Amino acid sequence: MKVTLLCVGKTDVPWVRDGLELYASRLGHYVPFSVVELPALKNVGSLTREQVKEKEGEMVLRGLKPSDCVILLDERGKEYRSVEFASRLQELLSRSGRDLVFVIGGAYGFSDAVYARGEMMMSLSRMTFSHQMVRTIFAEQLYRAFTILKGEPYHHE
Repeated sequence: MKVTLLCVGKTDVPWVRDGLELYASRLGHYVPFSVVELPALKNVGSLTREQVKEKEGEMVLRGLKPSDCVILLDERGKEYRSVEFASRLQELLSRSGRDLVFVIGGAYGFSDAVYARGEMMMSLSRMTFSHQMVRTIFAEQLYRAFTILKGEPYHHE
């Protein structure tokens, strides 16, 4: 079983990439973890928001296996405290044989087809963060969840 963070577009902000790499390397101690960055769409100026979401959605769906448990990171999703997220993560990991794929969409969100494929939606905050920053914030929270599950002293409560 592995955990993947699937993202639309690449990270071009050095400090965001550095943070993401830091937590990705730490996560490797707990679970096989990877970040998959789908290429950003080109020449989107002539497309509507819905067309952009549809095209990005097609790429996201191609990046998923039928057996994947898909969790969408979405502003309308459920918010968790870190300990609650750790507990939910434990539940998800206990489903034997299913890889977890957390998905960060593009600037306009997900297509209806991606929403239909997702089994769960979660929000990191009621605030809005850049889609690049969310990668690092989520990777840190995922790392925090694993340290909570292992009883390690990273999280203080």
